[in-house]
Amino acid sequence: MDRISAVVITKNEARNIERCLRSLAGVVDEVVVVDDLSTDDTAAIAERLGARVIRQPWLGFGPQKNLGNAAASHRYVLSLDADEALDDTLRDAIRAARDGGLAGVYAVSRLNSYNGRFIRHGLEYPDRKVRLFPRDAATWDASPVHEGLVLPDGLPVARLPGHLLHYTYLRLEDTVVKANRYSTLAARELFERGRRVSLAKIAFAPLFTFFRAYVLRRGFLDGIHGLALACLHANSTLLKYAKLRELQREAAAPR
Repeated sequence: MDRISAVVITKNEARNIERCLRSLAGVVDEVVVVDDLSTDDTAAIAERLGARVIRQPWLGFGPQKNLGNAAASHRYVLSLDADEALDDTLRDAIRAARDGGLAGVYAVSRLNSYNGRFIRHGLEYPDRKVRLFPRDAATWDASPVHEGLVLPDGLPVARLPGHLLHYTYLRLEDTVVKANRYSTLAARELFERGRRVSLAKIAFAPLFTFFRAYVLRRGFLDGIHGLALACLHANSTLLKYAKLRELQREAAAPR
């Protein structure tokens, strides 16, 4: 039977970390929490629940996770964020895969919560992520936002049933603040990669984002929540490209 280390990165996650770690009980053999010097009770709660806590000032999403992977004791790593938790079906699926012998990597479907409701359409679902992998064969990239897992070619990917429950978007204000922060990071990344944006793209890309989320991906089936999220996605697209345009103007300005 293979053994699994869970790696969780945190920063002031006292309201979430207990739910996350309790969902891992009986599924993994070790929990490593990489904590960005939280000022709340995150680290104390994690230690009380048996996690090994590494206090590490923020390096970035990917580097922070890679540090946790390097500190893990076991060959396979299950990567979670503090506001995520395994549902019962996914817990059983991971245990069955572990008991049968792990091979390759495993993808899960993430079920995102918005304002108290889990969203099953739009751009939020099925939101598949590879989260269970051999730590010597996978590395998180250094993207400042939406970090990705770099995997070798030819590694088999199996899909596990169940859901990774993502308790995000608690309030509209939280969503707007997060969209503003992430759009800044995304614009900076695009600019550094040499991407440029036209006024036409700034005008039409948000409209297409809304259409894709609400119509093509059937966000309308989630009612008012689906409408709100489609609007928020469109706004995030607008912010990202408008900020990229601003960076272009600043770079072109005479010095």
